[in-house]
Amino acid sequence: MNSKNWAIRFIAIMTLLVIVFVWFSGSQAKEKQEIKHIILFIGDGMHLEHERATSRYLYGKDFDLSWHKFQYSVPVATWDVTTYNRYAAVSGEPSYQPMTIDPSVGYDVRRGGKRPFPLDKNIDDDYFLKPTTFATDSASAGTAITTGYKTDDGNIAWLPSDPPAGKLKTIAEMLRGQKGFSIGVVSTVPFTHATPAAFVSHNISRNNYFQIADEIIRDIKPEVVIGGGHPNWNNKFMSATLYNDVKADPSSFGYVFVERVANQNGAENLRKAAQQAIGSNKKLFGLYGGKGGHFEPPIPIDSPGSPEVTSATTENPLLRDATIAALEVLSQDIDGFFLMVEQGDIDWANHANNYKWMIGTVWDLEEAVKAAVAFVNRPGDNIDWDNTILIVTSDHANSYMRLTGEPALGIGDLPRQIGRDYAWRYPDGEVTYSTTNHTNELVMLYSIGGKANKLFKSYEGEWYPCTRIIDNTHIFNVLAEATDIPDRSPLKVTLKKPSFCSKISLN
Repeated sequence: MNSKNWAIRFIAIMTLLVIVFVWFSGSQAKEKQEIKHIILFIGDGMHLEHERATSRYLYGKDFDLSWHKFQYSVPVATWDVTTYNRYAAVSGEPSYQPMTIDPSVGYDVRRGGKRPFPLDKNIDDDYFLKPTTFATDSASAGTAITTGYKTDDGNIAWLPSDPPAGKLKTIAEMLRGQKGFSIGVVSTVPFTHATPAAFVSHNISRNNYFQIADEIIRDIKPEVVIGGGHPNWNNKFMSATLYNDVKADPSSFGYVFVERVANQNGAENLRKAAQQAIGSNKKLFGLYGGKGGHFEPPIPIDSPGSPEVTSATTENPLLRDATIAALEVLSQDIDGFFLMVEQGDIDWANHANNYKWMIGTVWDLEEAVKAAVAFVNRPGDNIDWDNTILIVTSDHANSYMRLTGEPALGIGDLPRQIGRDYAWRYPDGEVTYSTTNHTNELVMLYSIGGKANKLFKSYEGEWYPCTRIIDNTHIFNVLAEATDIPDRSPLKVTLKKPSFCSKISLN
């Protein structure tokens, strides 16, 4: 080989090596790209049957909501310490100990199924309904998601048994303190209610609304708070003192303040307030709600073949309006942001066994999720699916609702509904309810973006062998791992009953 040919080959080889190196480095960088934006949606009290019912009404198909098209989905167990101890007492098992948890006491796959109904129909109804309904509440479920700890019914980011030093740091606080993230909570129910409170406050009782409001607005001061609980409509959820202080001088709290005003458009006022907050480098506090403390729920129309949902009032924003306002403000932070968005009225509708109300509220969540996806997809900013995780899940199931299929409800079709308040009946048999309480059924989690899918998959079956089920405390672990927060749930399990594996398939 002459020197010229050798030189040409050498150059070609070196060029190829450079190309391979650049490609490998780029792929490695993409794999390790930092997650800087987390958007967590919680449909409070939403079971898979509620999702299926709303999908039928809106699209005429069982699983066609926006999140049903996400890259990843997995069943989630939701029990809390109170539920665990109640089941333990019935079965003669030891009570809850955080270092020796037997997850099958909290959720028995053999009786409850490995997936939510109707994906798994091999379910023992009595397990969920008799002798009574044992299930988590929103406070303890929210605590599990945001701290990685199981706790008692009613506790807000606080250890079980209410020790004086039982305050638990939340994922929102960790991300702000360790990564410089801006943090926000949005809810259609009072901002002091269990789910939003679990992310940005701490209390031994979810019912200490005035204390919770003071901690959120005076102490934690999230960059965005949007929710119900306006004291002019319901004075249970926020003290008049705090309200008057914020309204008189919001700048002293660091906020631009916007509220529900009679005969004014809540969505438009909120949009303007968000722009003002951005322009003045301030936080955003939006206070809305109605006589029940929550946003008046959207109203679906019974119109077979042509679904239609209308706003009950324009004085409150829809959840999509509140979500976009929050994202606009939080996305100004180049360090990153964490946003929890709750459609809390799904739970209230299901407590009432009110099918029409439930459809309107799940539609509200659907519109908010679609708006958030579109926000991430917007070109020309630093927010994309490589550095963003979006999750849709539920904190617990509620109502044991079932679609019977006889006759089947189609697109735009609502069942005949008779009664009022908490005494609704469905005489034509398209839908049934078995309780007005929460249930210990599995719920679903859906995720898109970043490395969340891979991380969630690593927890499948860890507590519930021979299934894909994850625990709600694993959501905290995934959020921490995805953002390089070193904290993990400290809970330890002892798998005492693995013999049922031979009776369960993974399908």
